[in-house]
Amino acid sequence: MKNFKNILLTSLAVTAFSCTDLEVEEIDSEVIEQDFSTVNVGENLTGLYNTFGGFMIYQDNTYALMSLSGDEHLIPTRGTDWGDGGVWRQIHQHSWNSSHPQILNSWNGLNGMTFSANQILLSDPDAQEEAEARYMRALATFLILDLWGKVPDRDPSASVLEDPVILSREEAVARITEDLADGQISNLPSAGPGNPDGLRVASKASALFLRAKFHLNKHILLNGGNSGATAENADMQQVIADVDAITAEGFSIQDDYFGIFEDPSMSSEAIYIITGGDGSTPRIANTLHYNHNFILNGGGWNGFATTSEFYSLFEGPDDTNAPASGQEERRGFVPNDNLGRGMLYGQQYNFDGEALETRGGSPLFFTREMPEEITGHGEATGIRMIKYPPQLTDGGEPGVGPPFQIFMRYADAWLMKAEALHRSGNSGQALIMINELRDLREATPLASLSDDDIIDERGRELYIEFWRRQDLIRFGDFLEPWLYKPQSGEERLLYPIPITAVSTNPNLEQNPGY
Repeated sequence: MKNFKNILLTSLAVTAFSCTDLEVEEIDSEVIEQDFSTVNVGENLTGLYNTFGGFMIYQDNTYALMSLSGDEHLIPTRGTDWGDGGVWRQIHQHSWNSSHPQILNSWNGLNGMTFSANQILLSDPDAQEEAEARYMRALATFLILDLWGKVPDRDPSASVLEDPVILSREEAVARITEDLADGQISNLPSAGPGNPDGLRVASKASALFLRAKFHLNKHILLNGGNSGATAENADMQQVIADVDAITAEGFSIQDDYFGIFEDPSMSSEAIYIITGGDGSTPRIANTLHYNHNFILNGGGWNGFATTSEFYSLFEGPDDTNAPASGQEERRGFVPNDNLGRGMLYGQQYNFDGEALETRGGSPLFFTREMPEEITGHGEATGIRMIKYPPQLTDGGEPGVGPPFQIFMRYADAWLMKAEALHRSGNSGQALIMINELRDLREATPLASLSDDDIIDERGRELYIEFWRRQDLIRFGDFLEPWLYKPQSGEERLLYPIPITAVSTNPNLEQNPGY
């Protein structure tokens, strides 16, 4: 049991006898004992998992910062729809500032996670509970460091009058390393494929995945996003060892690509799954047209699309995405009697096989071509992306998506290992691994392997799965121009600290360039 006495406030009573005659009477300091043994560890851990899932499963906040800021996603303004004060355009075009609401919400949410984890660690948890709390703290710290380059840390036992200290990059890296040490991971339970309850909480495999992801990016994290930094061979060997250990937990690549997302909890690839809200309906609704009738309570929201450049990463003919038209599996298809999967290009249909129309009565044909500006789009511009399919109810009516989304997937781990092999000088073995994956995905084998091949393969395999921004930074492509985005300045490798956080904590310094 850990008890702390915390001096919260010293009061001063001030009595004014005249405008120049003040008498100050000191009152005893108020001492409040904070007893962390009263913290319900199980409930707090559940709250941590639910909090993280809740703000990652939707389209905004942390997901937006991680995915919309890359080349795979954009949200054009269609008339007045998706204008929203420019918040979506700013993320895609790298024109955000320190008052951006998604940046503030993500900052608050992730920092709240580290504080909650610290409370659990002060409450005398058992060995597994401690390992779970450390896993969640490491996860939040990793994302904060990746997105902002510095990590606030508030000791729950300290006075509320004390401002959080700021961990340097080196200190944050040291904390993540400590939280994901072998001794902590060994105290987590094993949870192999097809175990929905076990995959929703920390497990050996999810901690190994997080540690592999951390070591793959550690040289970037220590250098504020600078992709010119060199990865240490020891870090790459750790990635390889951790992925091998994940494989030993029973995970494997699933050869039915879109089947992975029909019921993620039963996939051979799902390592850590998140839940929140009403399933994945927002991820489905935000890309479907208003007249798509596949989801409960009406059509889609007609927002998210992809760029023609990103669509061109996939093998297949330019003029059709009909089933079995020669495209690789991951590009997806649009049948003439249902909603498609993957990249929704061309004429769209409802589940009765009827060709859909726009609200103005024109054919609903999603185009590759886009207007010159990100504003002023029509209803059908832009290829849409969908992985999690809406599911019909037992009565055959529109429903919602599966109740889970995958945050950590084995194919990602497989590609992390291939990249680590490539970076440590074993490109031959890396090429074999990537071609094994491409063979399962019905794509032509590569004859050789370059950095560009790896980042492109990660894009094809993992689109709209959280990690695109981080991958683009690691390969030095994040600042490059793409559709509607000019060349970015180096300050865009990190997000600005929210202005409200800087103004209330003198220990925080704004990131350069903001």
